[in-house]
Amino acid sequence: MLFVVCILVSMSCSIAFPRRPINQGNSLSDEEFAEDYLSKFYPSSSGAKSFDERIQEMQKFFGMKVTGRLTKDTMDMMKRPRCGMPDVAEFTLFTGRPRWQTTSLTYRILNYTPDLPVPEVNNAIARAFKVWSEVTPLTFRMITTGRADIFIQFSQGTHGDSNPFDGPSNILAHAYAPGNGIGGDAHFDEGERWSSSNLGINLFLVAAHEFGHSMGLGHSTDRAALMFPTYNFVNPNTFRLSQDDINGIQTLYGRRR
Repeated sequence: MLFVVCILVSMSCSIAFPRRPINQGNSLSDEEFAEDYLSKFYPSSSGAKSFDERIQEMQKFFGMKVTGRLTKDTMDMMKRPRCGMPDVAEFTLFTGRPRWQTTSLTYRILNYTPDLPVPEVNNAIARAFKVWSEVTPLTFRMITTGRADIFIQFSQGTHGDSNPFDGPSNILAHAYAPGNGIGGDAHFDEGERWSSSNLGINLFLVAAHEFGHSMGLGHSTDRAALMFPTYNFVNPNTFRLSQDDINGIQTLYGRRR
């Protein structure tokens, strides 16, 4: 099995220190861009891993030829639109893995993207949660006031969580593993062009991935999995979770009763 369950050190499955948004402009060389990317998605907190070793880790995760060199294919993969959460190189389950202690969860959309009508955003978010409730005992209910288990927002740049967005392309969104404070919350980069089709970035597909993080899942190395870190458009009307995704979420919450 290839799925990954997020480790929760504080309240998120991201590193606790502030990060620079990845800059895709001409001001960075390929090596500088790669260093930013590796620092964000393949961090070495002790600094023990060399640049080449982290390149190898990234290449292994994505099923690429492992060379430790910054090849064109490696750079192309780094520049693909993706989730903002870190990757893990192999399947891992952690003692005390984060999960919600209730199966009846609420969510609240704090603001809306101007790219889509409000009903389309509501529909995309509800369908994204349904992806997970169809295979587990989890239920999700939208509220419009008060404290929710999961807050959803569209933001640009620095937005109060030490994980700034970078504008169009690359980082599309991020979400936090179950826990207190911002645990479970999902943030979407307003710098993207959100859509309900294959034009721009499909909100339903990205939201379904991020809500996997909100439930406690990490990234998968299975290219067919929803929890694979890079964005890949598929027809939302025929979308189905991979068996890898199902195995991961049912490890945390069991099968639907």
